[in-house]
Amino acid sequence: MSAMFEGAGTLFYKEVLRFWKVAFQTVGAPVLTAILYLLVFGHVLEGRAEVFGNVGYTAFLIPGLVMMSVLQNAFANSSSSLIQSKITGNLVFLLVSPLSHWAWYAAYVGASMVRGLVVGFGVFIVTVWFAPPPFAEPWWILVFAALGAGLMGSLGLIAGLWAEKFDQMAAFQNFIVMPMTFLSGVFYSVHSLPAFWQAASHLNPFFYMIDGFRRGFFGTSDVSPWLSLAVVGTAFVAVAALTLNLLRTGYKIRP
Repeated sequence: MSAMFEGAGTLFYKEVLRFWKVAFQTVGAPVLTAILYLLVFGHVLEGRAEVFGNVGYTAFLIPGLVMMSVLQNAFANSSSSLIQSKITGNLVFLLVSPLSHWAWYAAYVGASMVRGLVVGFGVFIVTVWFAPPPFAEPWWILVFAALGAGLMGSLGLIAGLWAEKFDQMAAFQNFIVMPMTFLSGVFYSVHSLPAFWQAASHLNPFFYMIDGFRRGFFGTSDVSPWLSLAVVGTAFVAVAALTLNLLRTGYKIRP
């Protein structure tokens, strides 16, 4: 048991070190991207977009950008690491090790959560000066940030296991992750949408991550935070269970 924990800890350290050694690209670049989003959308839509009561649009936008950065970077960390290991051939060194599928999952998803939360914190620190949001119910911030990062880290593993080429990974990110993230209410409140698109937004699990996270700042949200917690928690359990099963069976990584 102690050997398993030691092995998982070593793999976790390797995965964290992998993105940290190129932090200018893996942390700095996403922070810069979020600043550009804030400058463009904040300047164009401040005072024009309808959001929560007296909450200014720029203040409303900041939690959305933070959570979007957490989700995208948690996904990118596990997916890019696994696909690179598969293509370069060094995954064989993990396959011959005695690490269990639980150890693989804990290491990859744990490192993805670290990267996602580090980038999210960096985005918050840099953007908060534009319009400091309140912390009405901070426990929701922590819960949804952790669940969202864990969910996307797990989804990244699924994508990394499925993809056999970099263009397949790019397609997964560009046609699934990116649209669902952008259509989750990062840049708008779903209450400002027509009825059809409001209903469509409620079918997007990313919406509940963003809305629940934003609830922690403003104490108000488009739906109940408990409903968001139920949806996100259920999605996390389902995706984690699928990921663990794929790792256990060696899907596309064992002959």
